[in-house]
Amino acid sequence: MATRSLLIHCLGTDARKVMRVEPPQLAPGACLVHFATLNELRPRSGILRAHLDEEERTRAQRFRFDADRERFELGHGWMRELLAHYSGTPPRDITLVRGRFGKPRLMKKDLCFNLSDTKDAVALAVCSTMELGLDLETLDRSVDHEAVSAHYFTPEERITISRSDQPKRTFLELWTRKEAVLKASGVGIMDDLRSLRVDEPLNKLTIRHTEFMAMAAPEYHVRTWRMRSGHLISLATPRPLEQAMLFGA
Repeated sequence: MATRSLLIHCLGTDARKVMRVEPPQLAPGACLVHFATLNELRPRSGILRAHLDEEERTRAQRFRFDADRERFELGHGWMRELLAHYSGTPPRDITLVRGRFGKPRLMKKDLCFNLSDTKDAVALAVCSTMELGLDLETLDRSVDHEAVSAHYFTPEERITISRSDQPKRTFLELWTRKEAVLKASGVGIMDDLRSLRVDEPLNKLTIRHTEFMAMAAPEYHVRTWRMRSGHLISLATPRPLEQAMLFGA
């Protein structure tokens, strides 16, 4: 069976609050992350829904539950608004194309981005120089972290979780790191999450998943933020960032 090596650098978890200011211009080597709760976006729901294209409107109607439909509509409308800010293209005129496993990108602009949502919030990361992956979770998520970690996490990660004074939070920190790396690669979903270890500052891995081997960068640099709103964000990039900033709606 073919294998290859992968390095994952994890910078730890920092407490962070969002900045309520106009974001600066997107500089090379920088990543800007935007975070908003659904409560913050709801007053502008009509405007945000108007940004959606026909394909997104069709996708929204497929959701069984109103809450999921609303989160999709508000999140994707806000995503288009932010991409318009950075690309100079009106929100409705932005054309998205999808990679092999569904990761969206802009068709004509040299701008990388990634969207993530959780039950009550959405986040978008943008960068002009490299692909990136973003994952967002709420700390009050209902999850059996012991059962899930037994299935998806390495023995070393499970020990890290069991020794934590806040095991559920530690579980979610590691979970968002894994998801961010997979999203940065463009694979997005992989059954064997135990092949990704993300609890040490430097994790030297051997990977076997065919698509992941083909699409992943040689290494990833992951930083994790814990926000006062009770949310976690992990951001993964194939090279170290010169700057990473977090902005509110």
